[in-house]
Amino acid sequence: MSIGIKFKAMLQLIRPELPISAGICVIVGQTIALGRLPTAEQIGLGFALGLFLSSSAMIFNDIFDLEVDRINTPHKPLPSGKLSTTEAIVFGLVTAAIAWILALLINPFVFVLSLILWILGFLYNWKLKAAGLLGNLIVATNVAMTFIIGGISVGEASNPMVWIFGMIAFVFDLAEEIAGDAMDMEGDQKRGSRSLAILHGKKTALRISCGLFFVMIFLTLLPILLGETSLAYILPIFLMDGAIIFFTIRLMRSMTHKEGHQAMRGLYISATIGLVAFIFSRFV
Repeated sequence: MSIGIKFKAMLQLIRPELPISAGICVIVGQTIALGRLPTAEQIGLGFALGLFLSSSAMIFNDIFDLEVDRINTPHKPLPSGKLSTTEAIVFGLVTAAIAWILALLINPFVFVLSLILWILGFLYNWKLKAAGLLGNLIVATNVAMTFIIGGISVGEASNPMVWIFGMIAFVFDLAEEIAGDAMDMEGDQKRGSRSLAILHGKKTALRISCGLFFVMIFLTLLPILLGETSLAYILPIFLMDGAIIFFTIRLMRSMTHKEGHQAMRGLYISATIGLVAFIFSRFV
């Protein structure tokens, strides 16, 4: 198999939009904590840490999900044979090692926190994914902590806005995890998952997920209610909220596995674009 095919498969394995979102979340945490744009060094280290830490989690997710993916998504790199399990394990460990080196370059506390988050992510992928809501909460916590890591990396972890954005990320990802379980019920049943969709039905799980997306939208308005009147915050957040409402409705109306995942992808991209717009607004 050619190097080009292998490289493309590696990109598919990490699902670039998710690690990129994680890196952006770290930068947003830095920006919120400082009240201004971080230095180029802070941005570079923070983004790369989020990128590689999330990439490693994505890789091990697919390694442990191989049998489920043979049913749900046989076109993925591992079930399709484009990458071997050994190659994926090496790739996952290399990306993790790069993340830990970057964390050490920032400060020891960020390293310890990053190591804890990686271990939690590994345990989730290995054993806790079938735990249903508990597993969903672990993933959502890991995502929310990207903002907190951003604040810690610039020495401003006590800023309340950092924690508000952490809550927004927590609720958003919890909603996405519950929706993902609803889309992947067939494969999840094979591994004995106790997801909300399996325990209470797909429609109920999607209603809970969509309800959480609207809670997330309310949380984005909380800074405005607390006195944040800057257009640099209001405009990108309103645009993001509008897109999330649109894709939430599409998710609720989805009839197939493909339609549901397309709506979820739209939700992630909308959130990422909103965060990028928030950072860009700090330039102007």
